[in-house]
Amino acid sequence: MRAMRITYDSEADAISIRLREGHFECRTVRLSDDIALDFAPDEQLIAIEVLGASELGITEDHPEVVLERLEGVIAEAA
Repeated sequence: MRAMRITYDSEADAISIRLREGHFECRTVRLSDDIALDFAPDEQLIAIEVLGASELGITEDHPEVVLERLEGVIAEAA
């Protein structure tokens, strides 16, 4: 079962997007100092973490902008 969960940690100013539920051993790929992608052993993307989220205009008050803004950030970092 797939269920996306978006959480914002105001202390760390980090957004976490969990794409798959469950516990996985994962491989982390850093796109930049602020963006990390976690992959399951089957190479499916399971999570995205972005530090400095408020600088991108991403906060817990406006979760609807997370994916829209994140798409551009990842494209720039790749």
